[in-house]
Amino acid sequence: MTCYETLFVVKPTLTEEEIAAQIAKVKEVLAKVNAELLATDDMGMRRLAYPVEKNDRGYYTVLFYKAEGAAIAEIERNLKINEEVIKFLTVKYVKNKEIAQFDNLVAAANKEKSESKSEEA
Repeated sequence: MTCYETLFVVKPTLTEEEIAAQIAKVKEVLAKVNAELLATDDMGMRRLAYPVEKNDRGYYTVLFYKAEGAAIAEIERNLKINEEVIKFLTVKYVKNKEIAQFDNLVAAANKEKSESKSEEA
């Protein structure tokens, strides 16, 4: 299995529940293709570098996972047909140095999530 990172941006007009539903949809696709989800990083609402579909902002989410190469086509196909996703990018980590950085990103995303949960409690 190879390490991948997929960043996708959903429309800023969605409510929090709709954004959560879109993220859940992508996670379901990962589960269907037997990808191992390692971490999720919700970056929140951010300004886009340039307007996309008349949107200046978007809700960014990054998913870190391990999957077979053939699974990426299915994941990207689902992102393309989803009208709420305005852009996406998949990065493949192959070299040892890249994989070490991938592990650092996963650890940072998981650490952020655990810190936010402890603040809520």
